[in-house]
Amino acid sequence: MKSTEPAKVMQLIARMNVGGPAVLVADLMRNLDRQRFSSVLVTGYCDENESDYLDEVAQDVAAVRIPGLGRSVSLLKDLGAFFVLIKEIRKFKPDVIHTHTAKAGVLGRLAGLMARPQAKRVHTFHGHLLHGYFSSGKTRLVILLEKLFGLITYRFIAIGNVVKNDLVGAGISQDSKFEVIYPGLRDPEKYPQVDARSGLGLDPSKKYLVFVGRLTAIKRPDRLIDLARFLKGMHPECWLLIVGAGELLEPLSDQVEKEELPITFLGWRKDIDMILSASDIAVLCSDNEGIPLTLIQASQAGLPIVSTDVGSVSDIVVNGLTGLLTEVSSKGLIQGVSVLLNDPALGLSFGKAGQERAREFFSSRTMVERHERLYSQSL
Repeated sequence: MKSTEPAKVMQLIARMNVGGPAVLVADLMRNLDRQRFSSVLVTGYCDENESDYLDEVAQDVAAVRIPGLGRSVSLLKDLGAFFVLIKEIRKFKPDVIHTHTAKAGVLGRLAGLMARPQAKRVHTFHGHLLHGYFSSGKTRLVILLEKLFGLITYRFIAIGNVVKNDLVGAGISQDSKFEVIYPGLRDPEKYPQVDARSGLGLDPSKKYLVFVGRLTAIKRPDRLIDLARFLKGMHPECWLLIVGAGELLEPLSDQVEKEELPITFLGWRKDIDMILSASDIAVLCSDNEGIPLTLIQASQAGLPIVSTDVGSVSDIVVNGLTGLLTEVSSKGLIQGVSVLLNDPALGLSFGKAGQERAREFFSSRTMVERHERLYSQSL
């Protein structure tokens, strides 16, 4: 590579389903300094029950699509995707191959080693698979694979401190090979609450709790049902908004209809800023997380947060300062919500502090600059 030419960076992710990794990858594609970096995005296709971020939101981001690179594991399709990856790497000749998500991390790093061994391989852990996904035997296999692929990885990026510490503790690689780069988001549009509620057709007299995320097992949306039962009995002035979709949407909807619970399903939405402006409290109830972008958005909007204490949520939610971290259960979630419902002034204090913290640590510009620095150092 001549010094006057931009460095070539290949962003490689299994699929761009609506969620944190897709948001961050799209932001890197848009905002890397084009005088210094030439980028290409290589990805697969989403499953039928998933929304594709490139189709729904990031229509300005171009991508090379590879069949078989998506979520599902199939020896034949994965092998086909692997050989197409080799072809794309040889065509683009990247200086840095930056992989995201587990499957792309395996196929991308191996294809990079074979097709362009001089390229620096960087892998981002947007979370990890060590808790809540697999049996203990499969988890040990995941750890072994990551240790092996760590030997051909120049640098790991973890999106939160707890995520990094978990991975180092599991022996994936030494601490010095990891860098923590927080996700960064643009500043949201802010609306007066009364205007946001009017625009969404919401009741101005209600107090709204909001959950944003995939309706899938690891997110434990069943705990939202338990929370709604509590609200129905103890706080009839409250209502729960659920933004998102997934394989559990239909059974959850049936349960809500059957019990007449105070929940409205909004599906995937592009007007998240307005929905957050209309809300009073943000909730998250997962069994495992990386560092959820939805909570960064909630903090940017000035909302107090109640969340299970998992993954690197604590990098966003400072317990007792910007929100409440609870035990990983419906009971803990309900107790945390109760505290804020009974003390509105505390919620306002949390929201203000969270907004200041988000401004300091989770800006898009800071995230992009940290990646640019890492890419430059690798070369």
